[in-house]
Amino acid sequence: MRPSRREFVKWVTASGIALSLSRLGAAEPSGFPARANLPGRGNFNPAANGAGRIDGVAKVTGAKLYTSDFRAADLPGWPSATSHAILVRAPDATHVYLGMDLARLDGATKPSVVVTAENLAKIGTRVPEFYTGDLFCPVGKTPLYMGQPVALLIFEQFDAFDAARLALRDGTFVKFGEETGPVAVDNYTSLRFTRVAGPTPDSADVYSPVQAGWVSPGRIQNTALPVWSSFAKETQAPYGKAAVYGEQIRAELDPKNPSLLMLDRTFETQSVDPVFLEPECGLGWYNKKNEGLELVLGVQSPYEAAESIAFLLGQARAPFKPARINTQFTYLGGAFGGRDHTPFVLYVALAAMFFPGKPVRLAHDRYQQFQGGIKRHAIKMHSRIGVDRATGKILAFAADHVLDGGGLANYSPTVATVAAAASIGIYDVPKVDVTTVAVHTRGVTAGSMRGYGTLQTMTALEVLIDEAAAALPLNPIEFRRRNALKQNGRTMMGNRYIVSVRTPEILDKLEMHPIWRQRAEEKARLQHSGVLVGTGVACVGKDYGSGGDCSLGRVELGADGKISIHGDHVEMGNGVGTALANRVALHLGGVADEVSVSRIDSYDALGLVTSGDSYAMDQKTQDALEKNPRWVPAISAPTSASIGAHVGTHASAEAAKVIFRYGLWPAALELWRIPSSDIRAKDFAKASWKDGQLTLPGLPPLALPVLAAAAHARNLVTGAIAHGFSRWAWSRARFRFGGEQFRGEIDALAVRRGGGKFDRLDRVSVLFPPTNNNRIGTSYTSMCGTLVRVEIERKTGALRIAKAYSVFECGQPLVPEVVRGQAQGGFAMGVGYALLEHLPPYEGGPGNGQWNLGQYLVARGSDLPLRDLEIEMLPPLTPDEPPKGMAEVVMIPVVPAILNAIFDATGRRFQSLPVTPAMLKGAIA
Repeated sequence: MRPSRREFVKWVTASGIALSLSRLGAAEPSGFPARANLPGRGNFNPAANGAGRIDGVAKVTGAKLYTSDFRAADLPGWPSATSHAILVRAPDATHVYLGMDLARLDGATKPSVVVTAENLAKIGTRVPEFYTGDLFCPVGKTPLYMGQPVALLIFEQFDAFDAARLALRDGTFVKFGEETGPVAVDNYTSLRFTRVAGPTPDSADVYSPVQAGWVSPGRIQNTALPVWSSFAKETQAPYGKAAVYGEQIRAELDPKNPSLLMLDRTFETQSVDPVFLEPECGLGWYNKKNEGLELVLGVQSPYEAAESIAFLLGQARAPFKPARINTQFTYLGGAFGGRDHTPFVLYVALAAMFFPGKPVRLAHDRYQQFQGGIKRHAIKMHSRIGVDRATGKILAFAADHVLDGGGLANYSPTVATVAAAASIGIYDVPKVDVTTVAVHTRGVTAGSMRGYGTLQTMTALEVLIDEAAAALPLNPIEFRRRNALKQNGRTMMGNRYIVSVRTPEILDKLEMHPIWRQRAEEKARLQHSGVLVGTGVACVGKDYGSGGDCSLGRVELGADGKISIHGDHVEMGNGVGTALANRVALHLGGVADEVSVSRIDSYDALGLVTSGDSYAMDQKTQDALEKNPRWVPAISAPTSASIGAHVGTHASAEAAKVIFRYGLWPAALELWRIPSSDIRAKDFAKASWKDGQLTLPGLPPLALPVLAAAAHARNLVTGAIAHGFSRWAWSRARFRFGGEQFRGEIDALAVRRGGGKFDRLDRVSVLFPPTNNNRIGTSYTSMCGTLVRVEIERKTGALRIAKAYSVFECGQPLVPEVVRGQAQGGFAMGVGYALLEHLPPYEGGPGNGQWNLGQYLVARGSDLPLRDLEIEMLPPLTPDEPPKGMAEVVMIPVVPAILNAIFDATGRRFQSLPVTPAMLKGAIA
């Protein structure tokens, strides 16, 4: 059984390591300075009146919040001096690695310690399964990929480190021998998703992934890519059935059929870097006196990072096996997915263990981040679409995707899956067949990045949709409207969404906007000026969540009415701390006085235990395990997949509901002198907060401090800790409070009464989402549409975005300013992807260690319509509509809208990215 943090401590101690986890700034054994608390009791809180972020003052006044801010001298209990490490990487993956030219580093640049594969073999480290592969390429082997680490160099003095860092930048330090060609590794995944709808919208599907599961060809044979045919050797059920239906769909996409518009197109997207503001960084100190390993890290997945480090060192030989590991987590200076399940943390831990007694800082500069950081997948897509010419309805779609996963598997299997599941976008297509394969290459590892594969597949789709509309011909928005999936329609996986689908409303907004309505007039206005004008549209939906998401929250209410919140999700520019404060305020009537994020140490009272893999578990196993009232399918999950608002605030919101229902509400009844027999005693749902006071028609308002004092005095509920799990639906459980039961979208609960301790409440019953939900691509979605007007100079091909408009929906926006900021940032990121950013995949690419922002182009202010970008956020459908994830969906339609605008201006459809001025000039000539 995979244990909770409390039991994890016991379990790891049994194998020699005790684990503790906390957020930087908390009062922990190796406590951090008070200035790292956000906002801290008694400090100015700019979010208190809804006008700012809970962490706003700390950020703008330069408080130490990020890993890169800290040195050993900042950390109480640590030695004052900081040593520094360099992670040396291989710039070649086609020749045998022979070692390093260490003779170049002598005198002042000589490292104090050199760590290689040989050292790891001697001490007995283990590589966590997710990162399977050599942590360091051994001498005599060809590197698995460009940028694979070969050694750690540790320097006691900064000057030596800095001189060595600059000396090693020319790429000749690592030595190679004979040419072998790239290392051959099996594909990371190969899957086929096929759906055949029933004869009517209400009929059951003939075949779908939800019914049959996800299928893969049984044999790869002797080819680089899978053999998808149903007649391939050793093809067996269930794959054979999917292949038969899939080939029938492809046969129906017959270009000779006069009633069918059939388009057959290819599209390629490029590898890009997330370019988050703060390159990866970490601090480690192995205290020889108490055999404790202290770490300061910034990651999207704190729980996973701590587990991976414990596994890495769990069977190491003395003195490389710490007795305890205390990992403390900071804010992130950006991430975009690139700091979710990153192997970087393993090297921070190794640096500390190999230089005992000396704090060591491992920090990438931008060259190193380009060489070793996780990238977006380049994808080659071959798509076919069939449209009934008479009705303008899409009848069938087929596609084949090949993803370049780079050197390690990382998240390639799930990126391939999510990309495939998004390949028909917002549309209702009765017959779909999509194959996908993620391949190993010698490129830098690709993994999670904003959009998670959907940016690539939906860009290809929306360009294809525009071409189909032009060929019919139909107005592009009308064509989308005719084919948009309705509220109760089925996705290509065969399931229905369980949230609102607002595509028609968004399409109406796009159609009525002046950018769209004036497109012909603007084109004509500049036709004799040497400038080509084009207007493009795109509309997409993006899932949020991973199908295995967790939320941990702890909310406490002081006798003075002050609120504190602990959450396990990570602040990386997404405003999750402010979102926590605002969502809890909806239930408790006041913005929190203290919020602490990235906390995975504050929930011991729940006593959670887990086991197995929530993604692979069968229903029988889950049914048996849930009989243990402390068991949950998973305990903590990464902050990724646009889940900050939807998942990251969920448990705290549920905890706040408990405090209100069993603390503040009964306190209010006593103050109002309403007995339990009075019918109004059940009217808690009718009560509302206004200006920090609880109101109920006909009764005097009660201020939060008054209610809090009464709740404490009467020993009512004043604190709650909750855990929730989502597998495309939230777990639900009942808990007994006296003679009644509370039902919430949680699976574990502990409460505090008055000023006492937290006590766990065993659930009376629980309903975890069925394991069959793992077959669902998604049940949560949010929508966004974008209009772009471009102006292209005939002579140079220079493109200017003259105007743009994005409209989206996100349920209840917890922090509207942050939501708009996400939309603006997403627009800029989409512009960079469409027009500027590109990394060569292999030789000449980032794996050679020579790339920096001097040659990698990102969108700047001059590339954006800073004063002519309009962002519209649709209001929630109901006052209590839950928040939706929106950080990814706002980026995606920007890219195809630009491409469709380019076609409108030039008459040329581009089928690869980025589209550069040179390409435009060539197309116009």
